[in-house]
Amino acid sequence: MADTAPPSPFSISIYRSFWIANLCSHLGYVIQSVGAAWLMTRIAPTPKMVALVQTSITLPMMMLAFFSGAVADSFDRRKILIAAQIFMFATAIVLCLLAYAEAITPWLLLACTFAIGCGMAINNPAWQANVGDIVPKPVLPAAVAYNSIAFNVARSGGPAIGGVLVAAAGSAAAFAVNAVSYTALLAVLLRWKREVPERKLPAEGVLQGMGDGLRYFAMSPQIFRTVLRSLLFGLASSATGALMPIIARELLGGGATVYGLILGAFGVGAVAGAFTVTRLRARFRVEQILFLASLAVACGAAVTATSGFLALTCVSLAITGGGWILGVSTMNVAVQLASPRWVVARMIAIQQTGFFGGMALGSFLFGIIATRFDVTTALLVSSAAQLLVMASARILPVADAADVDLDPGDWSAPSPAIAIEGRSGPIAVSVAYQVAHDDIPAFLAEMRDWRRLRLRDGARRWQLYRDLASPETWLETYRVATWTEYARHNLRRTQADMELQERILTLQIGGRRPQVSRMLEVSPDSAAVQAARRETLPTMPVPDISG
Repeated sequence: MADTAPPSPFSISIYRSFWIANLCSHLGYVIQSVGAAWLMTRIAPTPKMVALVQTSITLPMMMLAFFSGAVADSFDRRKILIAAQIFMFATAIVLCLLAYAEAITPWLLLACTFAIGCGMAINNPAWQANVGDIVPKPVLPAAVAYNSIAFNVARSGGPAIGGVLVAAAGSAAAFAVNAVSYTALLAVLLRWKREVPERKLPAEGVLQGMGDGLRYFAMSPQIFRTVLRSLLFGLASSATGALMPIIARELLGGGATVYGLILGAFGVGAVAGAFTVTRLRARFRVEQILFLASLAVACGAAVTATSGFLALTCVSLAITGGGWILGVSTMNVAVQLASPRWVVARMIAIQQTGFFGGMALGSFLFGIIATRFDVTTALLVSSAAQLLVMASARILPVADAADVDLDPGDWSAPSPAIAIEGRSGPIAVSVAYQVAHDDIPAFLAEMRDWRRLRLRDGARRWQLYRDLASPETWLETYRVATWTEYARHNLRRTQADMELQERILTLQIGGRRPQVSRMLEVSPDSAAVQAARRETLPTMPVPDISG
């Protein structure tokens, strides 16, 4: 790759405004979490109830991520973001008033923190997918990395600010700060005049959108591999963060001050790593960056496990934080660049579910190892696991997708010869190809990929037949539920998909165009009723290459 980096996303005013507002929102959220945990130690001082605060905050992210992705792909993302900010603002105000009036109970506190977590779960996929709408494609990797900077700055400084605020003014003040933090992002959203692309078809229902998203994920090997790598990376890298308090207490013999220092070192490393993403992507391939990320995390965990010296541990944790953010942001960008805009929020949600699911599972497993053995053993096992993640690149490679054209292809709906509505269906489609004997192996190889694309974009019951009486004739058939779904299926085709279609067309005898037939399924009874009312025209094959 050329050693030239694209311009900074901060040169784009709307991104800059969003980034600053998002940083404020993250800070408020972290401060609120500190206030909630501290309040729970006062009103229900048991380990179980205190631990449930963290569960109530993070559980919605696991439960609602994919649902939120489907919502973000089906509706106006700006409106979704505004609704999420208003909901979290209102909930934070309620929590603040209850705490100020000393009317809060443990379960009310958990309910409020759970509700705010639900707002964040709705907000995040829409915001991350929105980044691709406000910055050009070459700037997207840096924009995603800088979003991670905002999160890590908040995570590094937020607990200290929250601790001071709670000590000085109580938990109600922390909840009030969180409520105010949402107003900055809300103001930017209300001021932003987003150009909403014109919809050619009705929006998908959320449940249908979730099903379509899962099918797209299952039929997209590149995204599937990236999500699996995200899960493995999250699992193997989770030990350091999960065991940070124990590292401070047992390996370094320190208390809250040491814990704050090593947490800050990890955050500083993460911020520094995020600032290097743009230049690394300009010089190295994705797999090379992921190799560096895993190597940094593995080495950092091993040094932390064996150090015992605060200064050396801080350096090793900074390296770990840098590698962690490189891995997280690189795989997030890989999924975004491999996903067309109509499904990008759902793919981001699946990738994040895989990553954070791996983090949750890894934290549990490494916690067990640390309990049965010790924290040093757990960190060394984590380091070894990260080396296995590096080796998994041979079977789960993450491809460079920056040059893949995922813009929509050109398609115009045909004009049926009979009256038809959007909900009419099912529709059976057949495409007749003429292929010379010598071109059959190449034709079948291309049709394997074509079948996957058809099914990925919504086709059902795809089949390929060969005519027994005319061996050069091949018939591709598939079904869709309605005429609207047939149009949606074709509009999902990208420019990259069209290139595959063109390769198939070059294999036709004499450059002939395949003959396409679209048939509406009609039961005999309904046909008789229609015939009694009016004379209908038969459905005629329409020759074209749209499929």
